[in-house]
Amino acid sequence: MEKKRPTQSDVARAAGVSRATVSYVLNDHVDKRIPISLETRQRVLDVVADLNYRIDARAQALRSGDTKSIGVLLPMYENPFFWQILVGIAKEAEVCGYNLLLAHNTLTPEAELESIRELAEQRVDGLIILTNFKQFSDQASEQLRTSRQPVVEITDTPSEFDYVQQGYGDGARAVMEHLLELGHRRIGFIYGVQSTSQGIDRREAHRQALIGAGLPYDEGLVFQCGPYMEDGYEAVKNMLSLPDRPTAIIVINDLLAVAAIRAATDVGVRVPQDLSIAGFDDIPFSSYTVPRLTSVSGEPEQNGRDAVRMLINRLNDPAEKQQIIVSGWTLTVRESTGPAPGSNTNAE
Repeated sequence: MEKKRPTQSDVARAAGVSRATVSYVLNDHVDKRIPISLETRQRVLDVVADLNYRIDARAQALRSGDTKSIGVLLPMYENPFFWQILVGIAKEAEVCGYNLLLAHNTLTPEAELESIRELAEQRVDGLIILTNFKQFSDQASEQLRTSRQPVVEITDTPSEFDYVQQGYGDGARAVMEHLLELGHRRIGFIYGVQSTSQGIDRREAHRQALIGAGLPYDEGLVFQCGPYMEDGYEAVKNMLSLPDRPTAIIVINDLLAVAAIRAATDVGVRVPQDLSIAGFDDIPFSSYTVPRLTSVSGEPEQNGRDAVRMLINRLNDPAEKQQIIVSGWTLTVRESTGPAPGSNTNAE
């Protein structure tokens, strides 16, 4: 038979003190707040060690209402970009003494709502939501409002909650300027999204840059597809089968840009000699593709850290005004972009 775990009452009896005194000593031992005589404290701690007593974290959470846990909702497991954000969340949570409870959805409104409900029903102190660059459904937003837990979003659009905004509009304009300087005039866009409310900043930057350069905006060079690598692969193959195919393609994220390079290679199109390809997020794979991928990076790990700090600030001061952080970006030019075929532009 398994030996019964010692309780605070067992410690109190062995130390000759009240159960309340044991609780005070243990709390003082952890938080250094409650004054207890050195003799009493040491006697209690000696008994705690002798009995191998361990604080019941679940019971403590029920009493205090503070679970030291953060719920995190990931939109999809496949994209390494979200794991980079999660690394930042995990590191900062550990520094602040919090555990993580993860959930994810399958990129449908129904799954999103169910995941939020499941997290909200857990005993967590607050929620960090990675919204996959889209706005919540009305039902999901209402669920978050009524959950009574603080919420921080990491998103590319403004939110009613505290949020870290990772927008790529300026980064997308920088990519377009880079490709235009290389002589490209037919620039396609692979729009790999679950919903057309996603990635609007990049799609608009592509359109505006072409119009601003006095070039026609050809909607036939904007291919919408799903968010998975096989979706991007097929979309690029189809785009490259056009009679007047593009000389450059911007892909909505690096995960699909990796698939784009593979698709071009499989149909005999050389990158970058025949086709330039650029993406977003600068995931670790970007430096190891052949050729290495030109990409706009955000600050995913820092975004994760900032989200945890925001959440803890909100827990400490529920009345604080809305917290907003706008993340930066960097364009890293690598080997996957080069001069347009037949142009006189020299690569840097």
